[in-house]
Amino acid sequence: MIDVTDRHCRYFHRLLAPGARLYTEMITTGALMHGDAGRHLDFDPAEHPVALQLGGSEPDALAQSARLGERWGYDEINLNCGCPSERVQRGAFGACLMAEPRLVADCVRAMQDAVSVPVTVKHRLGLDYEESYDFVRDFVGILYDAGCRVFIVHARNAVLKGLSPKDNREKPPLRYADAVRLKQDFPEAAFVLNGGLADVEACLDWMERLDGVMLGRAAWHHPDILAEISRRLAPGQPLPEPEAVLEAWVGYVTAQHARGVPLHILVRGMLGWRTGQAGARQWRRILSDPKQLRAEGPSVLRRAWQALA
Repeated sequence: MIDVTDRHCRYFHRLLAPGARLYTEMITTGALMHGDAGRHLDFDPAEHPVALQLGGSEPDALAQSARLGERWGYDEINLNCGCPSERVQRGAFGACLMAEPRLVADCVRAMQDAVSVPVTVKHRLGLDYEESYDFVRDFVGILYDAGCRVFIVHARNAVLKGLSPKDNREKPPLRYADAVRLKQDFPEAAFVLNGGLADVEACLDWMERLDGVMLGRAAWHHPDILAEISRRLAPGQPLPEPEAVLEAWVGYVTAQHARGVPLHILVRGMLGWRTGQAGARQWRRILSDPKQLRAEGPSVLRRAWQALA
């Protein structure tokens, strides 16, 4: 979710799902240690609980980055061992790390020694076209022995050669049953299911069988899935009506825009919010028009809302 789940998108998602755990986009250790750490790490207190997802393969660098994340106030440090992009492969981290479980274990230990917040791992089920369950069971077992107790399982293989990142999200077959087997083999650990989840009923069903679900593209393209799952999980807990979400969001956008954040960056995470409702196409058209964004500023949000018949 690089360049997707930035802090503005996460703030909007928090308005929709008060109890969800939010994750940053994957941030490399190099970006934190040699770049503008504040630009990558700043977040609004309303985002809690929020986890920092790191990309890297050097234990010392990950430990330093984890320490920085804890100092910034993150509630969890997550190591990404699932991203298959070419950029990540060139840096020898992400999904590549699944081929080196002992190195990943060293990274996990180094981060655990550096911080007091939980250190978790996101991973795939396998690499390329090898679909042996033994591979992922052994990978998780080595990390379990290193002290990791929370695993976010993207229930597909990562094909490192021949598939684009988009294809890697869609073409390798989903093997949810292997995620269930992991929970059976490691009952003391928590397993969160990721991959191919785009339906409220499916999410609720898997939450009864595993320890949670992680939504990526579904939350980006149809953000209201977060609100519906929240309603179903806590029917007695009042959630803000869409109009109240809009007003809170307008306040946030107005403040951020006054600080110099471009409006198109602020609104991009909500383009799919009203999908399926009358006027949704007009909503997206207005909020995607650079001329209207420049001319009207944050008030364009209310005009886009009025277009929803």
